[in-house]
Amino acid sequence: MSAERGDGVGRGSSLLETLRTRIVDGKYAVGSHLPTQRALADEFGVSRETVQRVLAELKSEGWVESRQGSGTWVVEPPIHSLIQPPSTPRLRAALGPFIQRAFAQPSVRLDVFTLTSESLDAHIRLQAERIRLGEIGPESIELRMLLPADTVDLPYPRANKSAGSKEDTTEIDRRLQERLRDITRRHTSSLRAALRDLETEGLVSSVSVEVRWVPLAPAFKLYMLQDVEALFGPYQVVRRSILLDDDTEIDALDVLGLGSTLIRHVNDQGDPNSTGSVFMENWQAWFDSWWDLLDAFS
Repeated sequence: MSAERGDGVGRGSSLLETLRTRIVDGKYAVGSHLPTQRALADEFGVSRETVQRVLAELKSEGWVESRQGSGTWVVEPPIHSLIQPPSTPRLRAALGPFIQRAFAQPSVRLDVFTLTSESLDAHIRLQAERIRLGEIGPESIELRMLLPADTVDLPYPRANKSAGSKEDTTEIDRRLQERLRDITRRHTSSLRAALRDLETEGLVSSVSVEVRWVPLAPAFKLYMLQDVEALFGPYQVVRRSILLDDDTEIDALDVLGLGSTLIRHVNDQGDPNSTGSVFMENWQAWFDSWWDLLDAFS
């Protein structure tokens, strides 16, 4: 940390979140270069060392690549990017177009089970801006989310222990999990406010956002546009660097939501026995069972 720059706690995390959002929104398009490290340091009032750590985490998440002498550029977009190259296989879906299709409906009815709601927040806020610009005009929005309760001892993220290491990582693991919960609370509050503001401003007649906290450690993420289509994606455990709010860099085992592969399933109302219809029916029943029977776990 540079004393001259006076990096405050959380500025590295703020820079990381802002760069992710700019990539999702397309401000930094695939194949384009990010601003120089010096430019980012000046814009956010942080040190070059902080910028370097943030760029290293973006690289570990699959957003960017960098080579000495050629800068840092946005690479093949993560699955949640709004941009899908023509060569993308049909079964490899993306959250951005899914949310865009959902908000094109007169009645938006979304059910979500995920780890943090981080990527969902970015796409929800993007659609909220489209509503304000008059590009779309849903009459009602209903969002139900299942998220892991704070009491769940998640198996990730955890400090990466080398084979045979007896180092006590209890405090590091606690900080990593608290960071994850902070991300969840922040983005859940953000998307809730973004949607409710639309009703307050008279842009959408009816908005309902409900969140229930369940005793589950997500091994997958699930997004369902009720009775229409769904996205399903397993979380894969990876080794990566995690930047804490005080700019401490941790070698950790974690799951990458932004890089997980999503598979699209479509309800075929003309064939209740089709793979898509069976998937939708069973996973909707799964979601409803946790939602309706939640009191049993409270």
